[in-house]
Amino acid sequence: MYDNKYHSNDLSQYSFLVTGGAGFIGSNIVEYLLKYGAKKVRVFDNLATGRSSNLEEFKSNAAFEFIEGDLRNLDACRKACEGIDFVSHQAALGSVPRSINEPWNTNDVNVGGFVNMITAAKDAGVKKFVYASSSSVFGDEKTLPKVEEKIGKQLSPYAVSKYANELYADVFHKVYGLPVIGLRYFNIFGPKQDPNGQYAAVIPLFVSKIMSRGEVFIDGDGEQTRDFTFVENAVQANVCAMLCENKEAFGQVFNIAVGENFSVNQLYNKIGELLGSDHKATYRAARAGDVRNSLADISKAKNLLGYNPQFNFDKGLALTVEYFRVLNA
Repeated sequence: MYDNKYHSNDLSQYSFLVTGGAGFIGSNIVEYLLKYGAKKVRVFDNLATGRSSNLEEFKSNAAFEFIEGDLRNLDACRKACEGIDFVSHQAALGSVPRSINEPWNTNDVNVGGFVNMITAAKDAGVKKFVYASSSSVFGDEKTLPKVEEKIGKQLSPYAVSKYANELYADVFHKVYGLPVIGLRYFNIFGPKQDPNGQYAAVIPLFVSKIMSRGEVFIDGDGEQTRDFTFVENAVQANVCAMLCENKEAFGQVFNIAVGENFSVNQLYNKIGELLGSDHKATYRAARAGDVRNSLADISKAKNLLGYNPQFNFDKGLALTVEYFRVLNA
């Protein structure tokens, strides 16, 4: 855990719900809220992609509560929202390739599940509904840096599902007056990210393969760029958004990134340097649905949310590589 504090409020008066709290980003948010004395931190997760091991350290904390349930069940969503002040909705089926292979599944969870959860939050009278969107929403819009208002055509079912979330959130804000804030994540990485499985994220996958000297693949020529964003920056964004009192921010969506981009080749080489390894990667065909270049303009989040990322790419990557190095030792 890091010593950065992103709030001035007394959290002991508030109850928080983190959906997908057993997942990578969700469990980091849970850790922050419990560290700073939240009255209640309830996790709602079906453990389909989240891991109960991510919650183990919280189970002795009296403020922590876990509800195992599925977004696709409206009654379960209603139960999860009972007595909650702020919702951080992180639960989703991630991965562009998974969405291309299973578009129906991505839609059921990410769209149907989202509507269930935002409905339950509205009916429970929560103070704020903050949700995770994705930079994939920008689609084929090539202008860099990316500004929130300028998007193109989405390139994958995953991207469509996240754009649908933004549209639904906008309607719930306008029609029902629900205070909603969307966070468009740019390639979040860090501790607790899953290095295993068919849809493993690239950074933990690179670290584990380089350490084990296993075969590691780079899709395409590796010159595609990303605004790699350390998970603690996403934690800050969620805390700022949940506690935000600036009504100009309600109903809006914000880029959450650092505002600098690096190629996948640069990323791979830097991980190799941090591990003291010259292990070579194998290049293969580019992935369908992938955006070529990504770089965020984060001025809107800075101005309206008070978001100010504390971890740049180098700092975040060094912490992440060390985390996985110790984990795999």
